[in-house]
Amino acid sequence: MDETAVRAWSPAVIGVLRRRGADFAAAEDAVQEALLEAVRTWPQDPPRDPQGWLVTTAWRKFLDSTRSETARRHRETRVQTEPEPGTVPDADDTLELYFLCAHPSLSTSSAVALTLRAVGGLTTRQIAEAYLVPESTMAQRISRAKRTVAGARFTHPGEVGTVLRVLYLVFNEGYSGDVDLAAEAIRLTRQLAAITDDPEVRGLLALMLLHHARRPARTDPDGRLVPLAEQDRTRWDTRLISDGVALLQGALAADRLGEYQAQAAIAALHADAPTAAETDWPQIVEWYDELLALTGSPVVRLNRAVAVGEADGPHAGLAALADCDPSVPRHTATRAYLHEHAGDREVAARLYAEAARSASSVAERDHLLRQAARLNSGA
Repeated sequence: MDETAVRAWSPAVIGVLRRRGADFAAAEDAVQEALLEAVRTWPQDPPRDPQGWLVTTAWRKFLDSTRSETARRHRETRVQTEPEPGTVPDADDTLELYFLCAHPSLSTSSAVALTLRAVGGLTTRQIAEAYLVPESTMAQRISRAKRTVAGARFTHPGEVGTVLRVLYLVFNEGYSGDVDLAAEAIRLTRQLAAITDDPEVRGLLALMLLHHARRPARTDPDGRLVPLAEQDRTRWDTRLISDGVALLQGALAADRLGEYQAQAAIAALHADAPTAAETDWPQIVEWYDELLALTGSPVVRLNRAVAVGEADGPHAGLAALADCDPSVPRHTATRAYLHEHAGDREVAARLYAEAARSASSVAERDHLLRQAARLNSGA
């Protein structure tokens, strides 16, 4: 296959799709998907009219994309929120597409962003928020990744680590964002766990199940967020917790610790506590130390400060928070929480109100405003 010729056809095919009613971004996405299909099928079955084939395939991809959200909702009503373990249909090639988009010619961050956009169904805004960068920056990164992939050979699929990062971010968006993708991320991670013995794959699946187990208790009947310490633990799914702990134990036994295993260990300690007061915070701090050494993540450092505040007192937590980047999301909310527990109610109320102004969702904003109102009324 002449990849230069294929790449040269892209603008013309995009133009055809735009004349048929597709906007530029949707047309570009559809053409990129058509190119992926071409590199997989043309070596064995080259078309007589390559440009016509690309137009037909890209238009079909565009139509499929416009129906994807409706199809996703219908699919979710047909299955349980948490898919049962077992074999998956051989015809499902979603995981293969994840590997194709995680191409070795791309950096890890670019491959993840491209896969989240092209296969995961996330918007550019959602991906930018996950990476803590402006939406315009992420749009440019995705565009560059598309151009790189358009001229790349697909004889070598991406690495497992890159695919894991994508699945992790898809699950996080499904767990806390606007679109419910958590069940799909779990399903694909189960597939991956069935074909590899990588302990980080099992660690990620354990992490997903442990978080998913607590999901029914995360909101009240009115849709308001319920903090972990206040959740009704009888609503947690003990079967998923048991499955997650067993997966984690098997992963840790391989003695190749990775970030997903460390995160799963923290989630398991929360799940193991009969009440919030019985949480083993000192051990959670130790796991955050491990996780910070593995990742250096500013978000991990922030979460560690909360754990230190629970284990050693709010003033120790505030001291740990001083080492955190104040631009990290929820930094102000964390300060408010620690000041409240230190007895600084007036400061805490002001910080809760300030944090609400930069909340990432309506539910989070309303929760922070309620916290501020509670402290103000109490004062």
